[in-house]
Formats: sequence, structure tokens, C-alpha cells
Amino acid sequence: MDYLYDGSFEGFLCCVYLHYYEEKASGIYVQTRYQNKLFQPYKIVDTNYERAERVYEAIESKISSRALKRVYYLLLSNYEEKENIALNYLRLGFRLGAKVDSYHSHPAVYEAQQVARKVANEAHRLAGLVRFSVLRASSKEGERELLYAKIEPDHDVLELLGEHFSDRFKGDPFLIHDAKRSKALYSAAGQWRIAPIDEKALPDLSEEEKLYRRMWKTYFDTVAIEERINPACQKRYMPVRYWKNLTEMRTPGPCSDR
Repeated sequence: MDYLYDGSFEGFLCCVYLHYYEEKASGIYVQTRYQNKLFQPYKIVDTNYERAERVYEAIESKISSRALKRVYYLLLSNYEEKENIALNYLRLGFRLGAKVDSYHSHPAVYEAQQVARKVANEAHRLAGLVRFSVLRASSKEGERELLYAKIEPDHDVLELLGEHFSDRFKGDPFLIHDAKRSKALYSAAGQWRIAPIDEKALPDLSEEEKLYRRMWKTYFDTVAIEERINPACQKRYMPVRYWKNLTEMRTPGPCSDR
């Protein structure tokens, strides 16, 4: 039986619940991306938070909190088979308990560790690569400044950045826009949330911000020592796929571009 869910972490946990209490899952998939298979039955699983909580607590108590975190990170990845990687890992975990993570060479553990590590590494890398600009936003109270950053990560790591940046900018409202997934992390007064966003509705850069961008780009180019430029090292620590959203790495062009 293939189980289809809504893409949420809680929805996935409900599929795991049915795997153990109803019929074993041959696969777990996001409903909107599922392709029907010949002679393969499937069931659409409604998200039930009580069932999800039971599975959540079972993973934490019968395996470990580390395993729970690993499964959570797995579900944030962009791997097409992430749900089944997580399911295989959990099946082994419920058999072996906390010692499952010492079975590093086991295919189910190795694959889960590798994917979860890539998600964690990208979140850690972006914590140091996010570049904020100043937007002028109008509200009932008048004009105010909003810190804005645009990212396009491989994995769905936006919520992994919430605590880091809301703690860093406690007194400043900011918005981190995941352009690839059309959603944003918004924080004000140390509280943050994630919601869908329409990029067209965002205010323009302030004139001061455009000036600062030009000055920063000039400074970056001026202080560079040509003999010490190491492209290979630069690409290793700051992958090329992130460059278009870094002020200092942008090629000359309109300063109004976000």
C-alpha cells in the first residue's frame, strides 16, 4: 500500500502510524507529486495530530531524540525518495533502539545520515552567507525599514534559520525570502513565523541601500589582493550557486535588483 500525505512532517508521521497499525507501507509519497502505478493500491492519509504526536513520542523514547531530529531534517531535503529513506531508517530504529546510529555502514542508516547531513550543512552555511538589504515598507504607522534577504537553497532549510537570525536581530524586523519555494521567514521582536509570499508585493530598495550596495561592491573589489585570489578555495567555502544573492559577488547591473 502506498500512503499519500500532504507534505507536512505531521502528515508523514501519520503515514508511519498506519504502517504499524494498519497495513505496511510499500512507499510514502507527497500526494500532489504522486504518479499512479499499475496494480499498486494507494491511500490518501489525512493529517491527524494525535497520531502524529504518538509517533513523535515513540521515535524519541524508543529510538532517540537524535533519530527524531534526523528524520525531521530528512523531510526538509529535496530528495525525491526522502520519505522512504526516513521510513527505512525508522523501521530499523524501532528494531534496534538507540544503537541504530552506531550501524554507520548499514544502507538504511548511511543514506539517512548522508541526506540529513547535507540539509544541516546547507543551513549552517547559509547562516553565514545571508546578506540583508534595507527595504522601505509603508504601514498604518507610516514608513519603516525592513531588513530583507533573498535565498534559493537546495533544501527547505528556511525554518532552521529562524532561531539564529531572530536571536541575532531581536530589535529589527526582518524577512528572509526563499524564492525557490515562494515563502518567507518573518521576524519581529524576537518572534518569527513562516508564511507564503508574493515577491511582486515586496517594497523597493531604499535609495540609501542602493548607494550602500555600490559602495560595498567597490570596497570589495578594491581591497582584494590579486595575487591571493584563490577561485577554487572561494568556490569550496562559498558555492557558486549562492553567488547571485551575495552583494559582493554580483556582476555589474541594475542596483535595484534584489
